[in-house]
Amino acid sequence: MRFSLLSQSLYGATLVVALPGLNRAAKDGFVGFERQSRIALAPLIPISGMDHELVPFEEAEELFANVPKADSDPATYNDTASSVESALTDEVFTAESTEAAASCTNPNVRYEWDDYSTSDRQALMSAFKCLMNKPPSGAFTASKSRWEDFARLHQMYTPNVHQNAKFLPWHRYFVWSFEQVLREECGFNRAFFWFDETKHAGAFSQSDLFSTQYLGSLGGSSHCVTDGAFAGLTLNVGPGSGNTVHCLSRQGDATATAQCNTNYVNSCLSNARYQDFEKCFELGPHGYGHNGVGGVMADVYASPGEPFFWFHHTFVDRAWRIWELADPSNRYASIDGTDINGNPLTLDTVIYMGGIRPDVTIRQIIDTLSGDTLCYRYNY
Repeated sequence: MRFSLLSQSLYGATLVVALPGLNRAAKDGFVGFERQSRIALAPLIPISGMDHELVPFEEAEELFANVPKADSDPATYNDTASSVESALTDEVFTAESTEAAASCTNPNVRYEWDDYSTSDRQALMSAFKCLMNKPPSGAFTASKSRWEDFARLHQMYTPNVHQNAKFLPWHRYFVWSFEQVLREECGFNRAFFWFDETKHAGAFSQSDLFSTQYLGSLGGSSHCVTDGAFAGLTLNVGPGSGNTVHCLSRQGDATATAQCNTNYVNSCLSNARYQDFEKCFELGPHGYGHNGVGGVMADVYASPGEPFFWFHHTFVDRAWRIWELADPSNRYASIDGTDINGNPLTLDTVIYMGGIRPDVTIRQIIDTLSGDTLCYRYNY
């Protein structure tokens, strides 16, 4: 049986009439409405996105049972510098690649949330709020803040960068672009972050990421977020491909996040071809992570309005990186699969970023330590 984001969205959610006396000005560094005797909320509306296939673990095992498998054991995969990357850093590979690698001798390390210091966590929440309070660039209709510029860009590109092999490289560059804007426009000067969903599979709500100190409660029923750093946040991009004012909402589903487990991740990592790894991960742990948080996160088009989006997609990107590290000499040298139009992906396929950052080719971002564009790794 297969599921869709549409069928697992906020089915049956009721419309909540917005309360009077809304004040959207930032106060004491908090985003959203002023805290009064109660928090005034934008409407809670059903979320619907693109019909996105999800494949349960048992089906995925059958679906990918006969595709080429890697010789190495995915249980041993970790983010350490490979011999190929070490050679690049030591400038003994090729003239072309060493020139690019020379600028990545001190990569930014992305730390898993549980290894992230309290100071870094607080700085990150403040940087998120900074983008939410900044005016939009003006390049994206419906966006009312710099934060929403990213939601609108994602909404515009959704059909082109989901359910095809372009999914992973586009989102890698999308997350990196967000990081650069966070640093340049909001002064964020800490390490970046990721969230190891395998440690919390089936229990996202028990992580202190979803606490009143940080992202706010997850909860199991459809609700506007009324606690945490982003309580009362109003979103203008979405739901789906439309644009209607609505609240940041969630509807936690532990049965969905349970699919973000180590066995499922390792099953995807065992696939030798990029196209098989990508499809397995997109329709598996990636999709279930979105649906497991639910609400705005389940909206395939406008999910970057939800702060957890960025934690989830660093988890996705980290999985691609350690898959690459299992055979770097081959997996950095080529890519397969097709785009939405059936065109074969190559290292020269262009990744568009809507003017937020210069467009790049897959060649420039396939290795996060290339130094050409990217210079980061994960802490494990």
